[in-house]
Amino acid sequence: MKIAFQMDPIQSVDINADSSFRLAEEAQARGHELFYYSPDHLAFDEGRVTAKGYFFTVRREQGNHADLSELTHVDLADFDVVWLRQDPPFDMHYITSTHILDRLMPETLVVNDPFWVRNYPEKLLVLDFPDLTPPTTIARDLDAIKAFKGKHGDVILKPLYGNGGAGVFRLDRNDRNLTSLHELFTSFSREPLIVQKFLPDVSNGDKRIILVDGEPVGAINRVPAKGETRSNMHVGGRPEKIGLSERDLEICAAIGPLLKEKGQVFVGIDVIGDYLTEINVTSPTGIQELERFDGVNIAEKIWQAIEAKRT
Repeated sequence: MKIAFQMDPIQSVDINADSSFRLAEEAQARGHELFYYSPDHLAFDEGRVTAKGYFFTVRREQGNHADLSELTHVDLADFDVVWLRQDPPFDMHYITSTHILDRLMPETLVVNDPFWVRNYPEKLLVLDFPDLTPPTTIARDLDAIKAFKGKHGDVILKPLYGNGGAGVFRLDRNDRNLTSLHELFTSFSREPLIVQKFLPDVSNGDKRIILVDGEPVGAINRVPAKGETRSNMHVGGRPEKIGLSERDLEICAAIGPLLKEKGQVFVGIDVIGDYLTEINVTSPTGIQELERFDGVNIAEKIWQAIEAKRT
């Protein structure tokens, strides 16, 4: 098959951690032809969805891990699969790219399905499962946020459309920074904030569970660094081997059928203790760490699911 990756610059990825690189590596091993472009070079051109980018091959040699062709202008309708893999922020640039990629479907398979990526942002889809999630409020209004904090005391405040742990704050019962943080966030963004009750179990780790076509295939535990609330590996979280608990399987059974129905082939959910906190559908990570811990080739499972949809 011909496979296109819409992603952040491939030249700068960490080949030992980046899920897109691992997906490309596995696709190449399976005989597929690879093309890469950045979202800035996606266009709708008089009825055609086009991109400027590079055919490429990969090797597991950091700093020399991708050989690129000359810059090439392609019609994405000529491809079998297009991967939507750039990182958030989930802003209007991101949303517009999902509208453009929508126009390739269903003749070209876009993974994950861009219509539902657009309608299922990570921190909003969880609202459909209130029995699985911690107490949550989404608001821009300071009084609403103060009322939530007054009720629950110890909370996590974060941007609604952020990623990688950026802008995440723990505000305990004695904190006096809520108003200042609200002023800071609202000074540069018109978006609401999300506030959740703090879960002390995060000290034991924030579990990333990978689902492929709605089925759980494994998990890694991300343990916060000393003195940190955030467990994201971007900010020093330590990945650890861990299994799936009965509660994890219950959560996956509740959300998996919806993810499969809506074309979300590769999803990473975040679970702290007994609670689901995020459903990551934009550019989830974790498959390389899981492969090292459990010896399971998750990239292979993802491609098997995709290839089955193309036959």
